[in-house]
Amino acid sequence: MEEGIKEGPNKAAATTEAGGEANKSTTTSAVAGSSGMADVTFKSLGDVLKLLPTATVIVYEVLNPIVTNTGDCGAVGYKIATGVLLAVSAFFCAFSTFTDSYVGADDGKVKYGLVTPRGLLPFTDGGAATSGRDFSKYRLRFGDFVHAAFAVAVFAAVSLLADANTVACFYPSLRDKQKEVVVALPVVVGAVASVVFVVFPSTRHGIGYPPSKPGTSALASQ
Repeated sequence: MEEGIKEGPNKAAATTEAGGEANKSTTTSAVAGSSGMADVTFKSLGDVLKLLPTATVIVYEVLNPIVTNTGDCGAVGYKIATGVLLAVSAFFCAFSTFTDSYVGADDGKVKYGLVTPRGLLPFTDGGAATSGRDFSKYRLRFGDFVHAAFAVAVFAAVSLLADANTVACFYPSLRDKQKEVVVALPVVVGAVASVVFVVFPSTRHGIGYPPSKPGTSALASQ
């Protein structure tokens, strides 16, 4: 009888320890899974941001915590400043798609210009007369408007739905569903991007989309 009484507490203690270890194992697995999901999510968002002008994205990411007060937009001024930043950033996302680049014949540097119906209008160069290049090859196309609309749509989706500070500033009630949006957004944008770039291919390398290896053969629309 005494042995049975002694074995009872021992078995209970062993069962408790086993349960504790199991809970720890489950918790560790859950944390590891969440961490892995976060890494995949941030990597996917990084792939989406590659579709936008680099400089615009950097400026937005730097100024966003300031104008949104890190998501605490209690004062109306923060919401106005955030709206202005969103509008300006969206404008430059669209504007960048109407620019292109070329390599200067005299100094070999990459130079940029505005795409027009007649061709490229250089920002700093003296034009075709001084560079000896035919800029009519860079003329405005219908696909440029499609890419501009797509760039604005991608920026709006990322900034208004996936950015924690903006979500907390304008519609804090959606913060609980933000994770689902962040996970699904790269998939949706990737599918739409595939269709857009197949139907309307673009070889432009405008502001924010520089060629990987600048050179005479790496002209944007040649």
